[in-house]
Amino acid sequence: MKLHADKLDTQSITAYGDGWIAVNGQRHTQSLVLAPSGQLITWSCGRFEDLTAAHFSMLIGITTEAPELVIFGSGSRLRFLQPALLSGLMGQRIGTETMDTAAACRTYNILASEGRRVVAALLIET
Repeated sequence: MKLHADKLDTQSITAYGDGWIAVNGQRHTQSLVLAPSGQLITWSCGRFEDLTAAHFSMLIGITTEAPELVIFGSGSRLRFLQPALLSGLMGQRIGTETMDTAAACRTYNILASEGRRVVAALLIET
């Protein structure tokens, strides 16, 4: 599916498919974390089963101002995380939403275009 950004001054997901996501036209095949203000890093996890609390705690400091919401894309299908994995985010009063990665891409673009302090943690399974 090809997406078109409404707002060009943010990191936006411009397309996605099985095993890849394009951010501002650049294709990525590894899990990634991105924020509208320009942060884009490879997320060191290729499988849902390998996720740890550390994977989510590192999201707290990815932006200069703490995010208000983390959108977790769980891969090709919706899978919910154990609450213990999100304890660092919950302790900082950062909301989380879990959805499949395609839905997370669409939701991230909407929230980023609204100027929300959102971070997307997108699992691309290898």
